[in-house]
Amino acid sequence: MPFKRAMLRQCGKKVIIGKGSDLTYHNITLGNHVSIGKNAMFMCTRAQIKVGDHVMFGPHVFMITGGHRTDVVGRYMDSVGNGEKLPENDKDIVIEGDNWIGANSIILKGVTIGKGAVVAAGAVVTKDVPPYSIVGGVPARVVKMRLSDEDITSHEKILHF
Repeated sequence: MPFKRAMLRQCGKKVIIGKGSDLTYHNITLGNHVSIGKNAMFMCTRAQIKVGDHVMFGPHVFMITGGHRTDVVGRYMDSVGNGEKLPENDKDIVIEGDNWIGANSIILKGVTIGKGAVVAAGAVVTKDVPPYSIVGGVPARVVKMRLSDEDITSHEKILHF
């Protein structure tokens, strides 16, 4: 993976990018101990994808930081270019760290996945995910908390967060 590492905005140690994955490298930051499953697609527009340390992505995870303008009158949508986008059309995606992002999940622009959170397979994440929660569904919603408050304190103390 040396050639891909140099193309990323920033890349930590022990990063694995699965076969067939397609990343917009120049706007992606990957922390240490990040594993991206096969056939993932991370698409950055003018915004960035920022991944913290110790994050696992299952296969076929899709993340996109942008969208298209839908308010232009008198033109086909495919004729509206990136240069015409509004600030709200592009927003960073942040994965804080100590996360598991399940297979076939989709994370859309402007979302922050809180520290220690889990995204279930097949979820479509349209809003921020609280730390240490488990989310699933379409759209994704909190199913339960991963750890109790007491366990979170112990977990973070042991891992030196």
